[in-house]
Amino acid sequence: MSAKHVIAIDLGATSGRVMDVAFEGERLRLEEVHRFPNIPVQTPGSLHWDALRLWREITVGIDAARGAASIGLDCWGVDYALLDSAGELLANPYHYRDPRTEGAMKWVFERIPRREIFERTGIQFMPLNALYQLAASIRDGSPLLDYATTMLTIADLFNYWLTGAKTCEFTEATTMQLYNPTQADWDRDIMNAVGIPTDILTPIVPPGTVIGQYKGIDVILPACHDTGSAVVAVPSTSKRSAYLSSGTWSLLGLELEAPIISDAAYEANVTNEGGYGGTFRLLKNIMGLWIVDQCRAAWQAAGKDYSFEQLTGMVESAARFNAFIEPDDPSFLAPGDMPARVVDYCRRTGQPAPETDAEIMATVYVSLAFKYRYVLEQLIAVSGQEVDRLHIIGGGSRNALLNQMTANATGRPVLAGPAEATAIGNAIVQFIAIGELDNVAEARALLSESAELRSFEPQATALWDESYPRFAALLG
Repeated sequence: MSAKHVIAIDLGATSGRVMDVAFEGERLRLEEVHRFPNIPVQTPGSLHWDALRLWREITVGIDAARGAASIGLDCWGVDYALLDSAGELLANPYHYRDPRTEGAMKWVFERIPRREIFERTGIQFMPLNALYQLAASIRDGSPLLDYATTMLTIADLFNYWLTGAKTCEFTEATTMQLYNPTQADWDRDIMNAVGIPTDILTPIVPPGTVIGQYKGIDVILPACHDTGSAVVAVPSTSKRSAYLSSGTWSLLGLELEAPIISDAAYEANVTNEGGYGGTFRLLKNIMGLWIVDQCRAAWQAAGKDYSFEQLTGMVESAARFNAFIEPDDPSFLAPGDMPARVVDYCRRTGQPAPETDAEIMATVYVSLAFKYRYVLEQLIAVSGQEVDRLHIIGGGSRNALLNQMTANATGRPVLAGPAEATAIGNAIVQFIAIGELDNVAEARALLSESAELRSFEPQATALWDESYPRFAALLG
């Protein structure tokens, strides 16, 4: 049989790529046809995404892929773009790491209680959520909202430019802390309390929807939030598994049929983001490999150009349990001198400060593995769901040392792969929409037979268990 092809556009925080994905009846075959950097633009006062540059790269990639049946685009969440009455972009969208959101959460909670926001949205509290980005603009008197007639997520901005359709895909909408899963719609009460205009909203549409065409090719919404697409490609045939989408961010979670909005979920500050097929992803965002990337960048600027393989080798040779960091401490959110911040955190918390680059890396790696254990235990407690295995997907699944450390720290087997989970999940939704696959279960069964997957069994768990309470004490 001749293979059907789809185009999966995957935009990440540091790079983007356009993939040609073919389905040959028994397996998916991926070919990268275009890759490009995603470099934010720092002005004297703000950090922005370069939306026009990204749009150009997207179209170059589509033109390089021939004979596709459809196009789908996935992207990060929480950020938004504003259009004027003519449908033109008002300004380059803010980056979620832009510092304007400082103090915005407190400002919002003075207008609507924190607990009420969680009960209405079920979303984890992070200053980068669109709710607080919009609130910061209102607080600071930005005129943009006065001129805006449409708000789109970043993924939906590019879908609009592809098709002319102004919509908001479901999984993206849920990341903004403006969606009410009980009402299955935007939460206008929250927006009114904060002063966010509600007439800029667009209809929320589910993954799998055909929203138009670009150059005669159907544009199909995958799970447009990149983690939503990645979870579609988790090669699990069991309900007793968790997933860790590992990359710049680490997103650790469970796939559930309904959100869990409870006292325990509120106290654990977990999130309920939308998934494909009306599912919900009970998960928590963890700072992830961002800290490693920023350490490497700082060392590179100082003339020490370590490869990722060298960094891994450094960790293997260093002492591992001398000190720990809380990866989600606010000091690690912004770009900058991350090695110095790691050392400073250890000193601030009364721990021995790492003295060498290898010790800094070991501190980061072990702390990430322990944070995965901490969050996994929270998710199990909140959901009541047992977890026998952890699936690590995304680019971080190639990091064999961190995978092994995660198995050791959690005491559970880890199955790593696929590394291209986001693009694969994007394509799977398209193949279901065009009738080439019946459902996600069929796709996952195919993926579970892939030779790419690699297993890691827990080792030296007693040593990890002995050190874990010192890490947990840092989190209070």
